[in-house]
Amino acid sequence: MTRAQVIRRVVKPVVWVVGLGIPVRLTWGALHGTLGSEPVRAIQEWTGKGALVGLLLTQSVTPLRRLTGWNELIRLRRLLGTFAFFLATLHLLTYLVFDQSLSVAMIRKDLMEHPWVAAGFAAWVLMVPLAVTSTAGMVRRLGGKRWQRLHQLVYLAAAGGIFHFLWLVKKDATTPERFGLALVALMLMRLPAWASRARA
Repeated sequence: MTRAQVIRRVVKPVVWVVGLGIPVRLTWGALHGTLGSEPVRAIQEWTGKGALVGLLLTQSVTPLRRLTGWNELIRLRRLLGTFAFFLATLHLLTYLVFDQSLSVAMIRKDLMEHPWVAAGFAAWVLMVPLAVTSTAGMVRRLGGKRWQRLHQLVYLAAAGGIFHFLWLVKKDATTPERFGLALVALMLMRLPAWASRARA
């Protein structure tokens, strides 16, 4: 198989299975009582971590493409980003519906009192324009350079999600710290390209 065929026939189906498998598993668990004593919290943890993994994988596509020479990897970026936004939206909806009962007053109070809520909400808001402009048609409308500048927001969205996770945990911060290190590593890998564009 060619590289393009590997991406289309193997890697993309795996991404679909994993991306859809998380909400399917959570729905099954909620209906059959297998999510433990705090099912809402379990749903929030799975969707939140899944969204962060999706964001980091989206950002890893370009560095991996440059390191391996597999330009075909670029075909995964939109799919990974879409699933990241999908899981982040499920994460937000779970909070709005089950934690806050869709009460605007309660949500506003939580945003003002808890920085981790504000960080998480800000991260989701930053992801909205990325999701809206992810299509090939929007790339053409915006132009390549403007589209690339807009999609630098993915780093801020990931940082917001990581701070949301870090400030939320009470005891062991190992997992959010690992997410943070991964984000820093990905940004460092992009520095040469950013510096080259700046000089140009």
